[in-house]
Amino acid sequence: MATINTNPGAMIALQNLNQTNKNLMQVQNRINTGLAVSSAKDNGGVYAIAQGMRGDVAGFRAVSQSLDLAVSVTDVGLAAGEAISDLLIEMKEKALSAADTSLDTASRAALNEDFVALRDQIDTIVENAEFNGVNLIDGSVTGGISALANADGSNTISVVDEDMSLGGSIVTLAATASFATATEASDIVSDIEDSLTAINSSLARLGTSSKALEIHKTFVGKLSDTLEKGIGNLVDADLAKESARLQSLQVKQQLGIQALSIANSAPSTILGFFR
Repeated sequence: MATINTNPGAMIALQNLNQTNKNLMQVQNRINTGLAVSSAKDNGGVYAIAQGMRGDVAGFRAVSQSLDLAVSVTDVGLAAGEAISDLLIEMKEKALSAADTSLDTASRAALNEDFVALRDQIDTIVENAEFNGVNLIDGSVTGGISALANADGSNTISVVDEDMSLGGSIVTLAATASFATATEASDIVSDIEDSLTAINSSLARLGTSSKALEIHKTFVGKLSDTLEKGIGNLVDADLAKESARLQSLQVKQQLGIQALSIANSAPSTILGFFR
């Protein structure tokens, strides 16, 4: 039946052209963004999964920063503790020399001056062993510090504080320690030996904690990389395929326009019936 009111061919051609244009826009969006799923409209389920994984990746970035901060604080305390241990060894040498009963008073006094200078240097080190306002070895931090261990913050890694101040539980040598006699020097040697034993144990604990933080940071980095790879597998577009599809759709679009033009010209054939 020939009619000018209804043109089924044009309707079909237009529907196909509209679908081609829609597919073309989708391919162009994938090429522009590099994503096969860039919004919930593309694939709601995959988009939701990817967003959840992106949240975990962001959480792991915060975990990595927290671990970096904890490592820095611990390493500063560790470096300061090692310096204090070295100073105690020097102080032991001075005190042990002064404990020699055959030493004259002037020589012992000179040794004491060196001893006091080294002792005061310990105070200086303890006061300045600070990173980002946190000092792990001066007794100002009670209960130690902690770093985030997972993406939701429910787990942490703790580092105990080590008070290395003079006259404390670790460095038992008094802050005013000095000697004027061989006996006093001998007593100080005993205190220094106890302090060395304690501080070396503290250094071992700090070293173990620092290593544990670094190991966990490495693990968090690998886990974050794996998640990012998983996100890519879910939402990234295969640009080689999209490029080929783009060319195909462009040809299909041109053919659709021609088909629509042919269908639209069909009613004009009715004029031939009235000649």
